[in-house]
Amino acid sequence: MLPSVVAHSDWSLHPKKRWLALATRQADGHYHARASEPVGLLGKLWARLEDEAGDGPVLLGFDFPIGIPSAYAARAGIADFRAALVGTFDECFYRVAEQQGEISLKRPFYPMRSGGRSWQQLLAGLGLGSWSDLLRRCDRRSPTRAAACALFWTLGGQQVGKAAITGWRDLLAPALRNGLDLALWPFQGSLDQLLARHRFVVAETYPAEVYRHLELNLKGGKRKQGVRRGNAPSLLEWANAAGVDLDPSLVAEIRSGFGADASGDDRFDAVVGLFGMLNVALGRRPSGESDDDVVRRIEGWILGQAG
Repeated sequence: MLPSVVAHSDWSLHPKKRWLALATRQADGHYHARASEPVGLLGKLWARLEDEAGDGPVLLGFDFPIGIPSAYAARAGIADFRAALVGTFDECFYRVAEQQGEISLKRPFYPMRSGGRSWQQLLAGLGLGSWSDLLRRCDRRSPTRAAACALFWTLGGQQVGKAAITGWRDLLAPALRNGLDLALWPFQGSLDQLLARHRFVVAETYPAEVYRHLELNLKGGKRKQGVRRGNAPSLLEWANAAGVDLDPSLVAEIRSGFGADASGDDRFDAVVGLFGMLNVALGRRPSGESDDDVVRRIEGWILGQAG
């Protein structure tokens, strides 16, 4: 089941750093990908994508965690992430703890700011034994990349906690509560099953995982325009091999290294994530979904990541 629209958002706590790259399926069966655009108002995102898709399904990816570590879930008595997202996670859950004494299973995100804070304090507050307990299986180091950041740790340039809070609290949970025909992969079934049954299918992505899939070389750092520009041939070659048509605006963006402004690396990751999702949608790479019950109910998985 091929989605009518494949879209990927490079997400952030800050609205100005949220970018959306999008590809629509054409009458000839090929996807046409456009240059990334700001995500804009969250309340209008679903209608915007629906307009793009016509009557077909939408596959939408976000590069924030969708799922919780099983060690935490066991301690907190959570048996199903999707159910908790809709009914259990409240304002207290999303309020980042400022002091060590405020950390609890009902308030797991920490810290609000730096200065004498440590991840050992977070472990103690949650009653967990080691840093690995804060990681989901898909977060852990693999032979091809370093470990992802822990969900509940909200400090440093690589932290994902505050981005997850905005994605869950402000976008996914309201959509589910309001009855939008939205399924979370892989919690509700395989990718093909969900695309056949639902209007929207949301999946977690991780651009750092996709770099290897697209044979990109980020030595020197993706924040440097020259590094991004150096990967233009690989991105253009991938699109040609995959049969994905690129809008002239996207070709220009890729060749320029996504510009010299501060959001260039955000637009780069939005497009890289989109290409990674198209790789899966077109059957060039397995989705990576697991039959493991813990993955399916609690932790989730990263689209396209091998098990």
